[in-house]
Amino acid sequence: MAGAEAAWQAAQMGVAVVIHEMRPAVGTFAHRTGHLAEMVCSNSFRSDDHEQNAVGLLHWEMGAAGGIIMETARAHRLPAGGALAVDRDPFAAAVTARLLAHPLITVEYGEIPELPRDGHWIVATGPLTSGRLADSIRAETGAEALAFFDAIAPIVYAESVDMSVAWMQSRYDKGETVEEQTAYMNCPMDRAQYDAFVDALLAADKTEFHEGETAGYFDGCLPIEVMAERGRETLRFGPMKPVGLTNPHQPDVKPYAVVQLRRDNKLGTLYNIVGFQTKMKYGAQTAVFKMIPGLHEASFARLGGIHRNTFLNSPTLLDDRMRLKSRPNLRFAGQVTGVEGYVESAAMGLLAGRMAAAELLGRDLAPPPADTATGALITHITGGAEAKTFQPMNVNFGLFPPIDAKGGRKGRKDRYKAYTDRAKQSFAGWLAAQ
Repeated sequence: MAGAEAAWQAAQMGVAVVIHEMRPAVGTFAHRTGHLAEMVCSNSFRSDDHEQNAVGLLHWEMGAAGGIIMETARAHRLPAGGALAVDRDPFAAAVTARLLAHPLITVEYGEIPELPRDGHWIVATGPLTSGRLADSIRAETGAEALAFFDAIAPIVYAESVDMSVAWMQSRYDKGETVEEQTAYMNCPMDRAQYDAFVDALLAADKTEFHEGETAGYFDGCLPIEVMAERGRETLRFGPMKPVGLTNPHQPDVKPYAVVQLRRDNKLGTLYNIVGFQTKMKYGAQTAVFKMIPGLHEASFARLGGIHRNTFLNSPTLLDDRMRLKSRPNLRFAGQVTGVEGYVESAAMGLLAGRMAAAELLGRDLAPPPADTATGALITHITGGAEAKTFQPMNVNFGLFPPIDAKGGRKGRKDRYKAYTDRAKQSFAGWLAAQ
C-alpha cells in the first residue's frame, strides 16, 4: 500500500520512479500474488465516515491529495455498511495496472537484500520485510527493530454456508440497498453453543513461537483465542456481540452470540469471518470453526494464520520528513514505520512520496499540520510518541491537538465534527501551499 501510493504521488509530481518488488520471485507467508498493493488480512479500509471517524477523515484527506489507493478502492467497493470494503484481487490488479501504465513509473522485480548506499529511496517493505533486508536495517540502526505478531482471519466459500441457519443482515440494518443489506452473513449461537465454542478455542492446538520470540500482539488484530483467554464473555462484547441483529429464522429468540462473515469479493462467493484472526493450527481451525452454527459443512478458501511483523522505533530513528537520521537518502513509509492498518500505511506512503519528490525538485515539503489525520500520524511516529513504549498505532482523535469545547461543542458527536472540520480546512491549506 505505502510503496504503491508513494510511487504514484512522486510520479504525479513529475519525478521518475522505479518500484522494486520482490514478489512473486520471493514470497511471504501471507501474500498469494505478485500484485502491488495486495491485501493480505482484512478486505476493509474500515469506516468511511469522514465527519465522525478519524480513519474516515484519513480517507477524505488521501482522496483530496489524489491518492491512488483511495480512488481505486472506491472503484472496487463492496457493500459493507458504513465501512469501505473492496474486492481484494481486482483492487490490487487495478492498482498494479495503473502504476505500470504511468509513463514515469517502472517496476523491477527482484529482492533488494540490503539498504542502498546511493540515490533517493523510500523503504516501504511493510511488516513482512525480507529477512536479509531486515538484517541490513538492524545493522544500520544499531538496534533490534521492534516487532509484534499479527494474525489473519479465514475466508469461507459462501455456497458452503447453511443459510437455513445463517441469515443476511448488516448490523442495525445499515445500508439502503438490498446489496448493502446482504454485505454480512450472521451465524447465531445460544449459550450452550457459545460455551462449547469457547472451550474448544481454549483447548485447540496452536502455533507455538520459537524460543526467544517475545513480541506481543497488536490489540487491533488479536487472535480470537487470545481474546477468549482474557475472559469467557470477551468475545460476546467484541467480534461476536449479538446486538443490532434479528434472526429471521427465530425472530423471537435473541442469540447469545453472533459470528459475522463479511463479503470478500464482488461476486459474493467468498466471505471472511470478521474478527476471527487466529494462531490455531490448520486442523484445529477446521474443527473449531465448523462448530459455528451454519458453518458445519463450511469449505475454506483460506485458513487463518499468524506472522511476525517488524517495525522501526520511528520516534528515535526518523526525522519529521520520514528520513532515516543516519542515512537521509533513505525514507521509510508504511507499516514498517509503526502505523497500523492499510489506510494509515498508504497515508504514510503518500507523504513520503510527496516529500521525496519535493526534495528532488529543489523544494522542502513540511508535513501536514498536526490537526489533520495525516499530520497527526506523522507527528506521532516521528516524535510525538514515547520511544520507550512505542507500539503500532491506528489513527484516532487522541492523536490530534485537543478541540476547545467552548461554543456549545461539548458532546462527542459535536467534538468529532469539530475535529474533522478543522482538519479538512488545514489539509486543504497544506495542499494549496505546495
